[in-house]
Amino acid sequence: MGGTEARDGTDGTEAGSDAGGTDGGRGTGGAEAGARDGTDGGRGTGGAEAGARDGTDGTEAGSDAGGTDGGHGTGGGHGTDGGHGTDGGHGTDGGHGTHGRAEGGAPAALTTPRGRRPVVAALMLGMALAAIDGTIVSTAVPQIVGDLGGFTVFSWLFSGYLLAVTVTLPVYGKLSDTFGRKPVLIAGIILFLVGSLLCAAAWNMGALIAFRVIQGLGGGALQGTVQTIAADLYPLKERPRIQAKLSTVWATSAVAGPVVGGLLAGYADWRWIFLINLPVGAIALWLVVRHLHEPARPRPKTRPRIDWAGAVAVFATGTLLLTALVQGGVAWPWLSAPSLGLFAASAALAALTVVIERRAAEPIIPGWVWRRRTIASVNLALGAMGLLMVAPTVFLPTYAQSVLGLGPIAAGFVLSVMTLSWPVSAALSDRVYNRIGFRLTAIIGMSAALLILLAFPLLPYPGEPWQPALIMLLLGAALGLFQLPLIVGVQSTVEWAERGTTTASVLFCRQVGQSVGAAVFGAVANSVLAARLLDAPAPGLPDDLDAVARALEDPGALSAAATDHLRRAVDAAVDYVYIGAAGAAALALLALVVLAPRRFPVITETGGTEPVVSETDGKQGTSA
Repeated sequence: MGGTEARDGTDGTEAGSDAGGTDGGRGTGGAEAGARDGTDGGRGTGGAEAGARDGTDGTEAGSDAGGTDGGHGTGGGHGTDGGHGTDGGHGTDGGHGTHGRAEGGAPAALTTPRGRRPVVAALMLGMALAAIDGTIVSTAVPQIVGDLGGFTVFSWLFSGYLLAVTVTLPVYGKLSDTFGRKPVLIAGIILFLVGSLLCAAAWNMGALIAFRVIQGLGGGALQGTVQTIAADLYPLKERPRIQAKLSTVWATSAVAGPVVGGLLAGYADWRWIFLINLPVGAIALWLVVRHLHEPARPRPKTRPRIDWAGAVAVFATGTLLLTALVQGGVAWPWLSAPSLGLFAASAALAALTVVIERRAAEPIIPGWVWRRRTIASVNLALGAMGLLMVAPTVFLPTYAQSVLGLGPIAAGFVLSVMTLSWPVSAALSDRVYNRIGFRLTAIIGMSAALLILLAFPLLPYPGEPWQPALIMLLLGAALGLFQLPLIVGVQSTVEWAERGTTTASVLFCRQVGQSVGAAVFGAVANSVLAARLLDAPAPGLPDDLDAVARALEDPGALSAAATDHLRRAVDAAVDYVYIGAAGAAALALLALVVLAPRRFPVITETGGTEPVVSETDGKQGTSA
């Protein structure tokens, strides 16, 4: 491997062999090793230069792959400008170029707040493009359908985008590990902007759906690569800071998206909801091109091999599976021939994908993603979180409108309070996991979420709007304490060359969980409604959730008894959905308790960062 975990020495000096580059640590004497290459060419605070590891007096020395004496002084391959020379053999890649590298693989210039500022601005703008997309489009659907037609297929405006984002996440993750983050992010922004421009020029619903897929191809690169670059830029101790900023982008988008979309659709033209992406994306693109400088990496001995067969197989499998989940029970019955055929085809393609990936030299989804307990458990836990998130994001607005009688905007604000507490909880989570560890922090967060979800069915009928709003406020705080420690933790267990793939696998599982949750909980809600409407006081009432919601928009057309019966049926259906979401929370806890290691095997990278805190004793160590 191009970097192993640093371990505690007997006197506080971190030791480790440097066969291809291990993570340097700080000795008690204050002299830092140059094997990981800080900004000054490996000089420790005491002024002693070392090319490798572990001395007894706090100056780290040891054997290096390129020499028996560790390469002390300038003869060990240190460059004159503070970076390692190309012949020194130091570092994870066998030699750094002219840019000094700090922790996380970021260039030294990007390890200061001033150097990071334009890059962070670019990441936030890029994330905003992806975050606001769904909410800003949803409010303009009536105007879009009125102009282009295609009411029967308009749901594919969202499904097509979701499919493209989800199935491309693993592909972009692997490409960013192979060719670097910057070209993948630039390509993603360009694709998203091209898709936005084409959407604004769409002449019918079919063309708009196709162009939304192009947007989604760019959105997949944005979501995964932004998260990966954020982990590259910030050392472990500071990562909650950037994650909190990205969470704030999502929170702001959830509130601002419907408002901006409604204003543009009502007072301008729906096409402006796509055109508004162009200036935002252009600024993000300029900032990335101008200010994001990745560390120089040595030219590989062999040309990188792209697993195109695996990429196509992953794309095809994901497309068929998500199409079956999204359209099942909507476009056709679950047990119909189209539904069963799609599930069978996706299962066959999944088996073929496994065969292709096992034979590939550089697979898109490598086997270690599931063989390593830490990554596998986080994948499953966040997949379960995606499952439970369907309850508030999909069914709470229907509950607020149909049961509480709120308008669409007020119903949206009941949900949006969750996005207020989430980033605050995420920003403060490091104060918890630095003391007790990633796993235990996430367990506490999801345990709280489980209890909060179970409290929802206990709300009185019909209740007051502040009651579900309080539930959502508490749920956001609990999930912020759950998600961010797991993302930060799993990113900290891998090196630069594996971080893109790892981040993409986590996001992919979360997206698939949301698709599965929409299908499963939609079936649960409709089955409860059907059962409750068997003894309806009036004949001819609708028997699915969407139809009931539309009927309750005009309660004057129904008798008082029928209206109350429908509202109670929706209340019961949503209660069962939240009970199911609590079951998903239990699955997340099970994945962490049974599969996750008690302490995450964190790779410590010094370059000016603080030691990692152990989960057990609070001492310097490599697990958290």
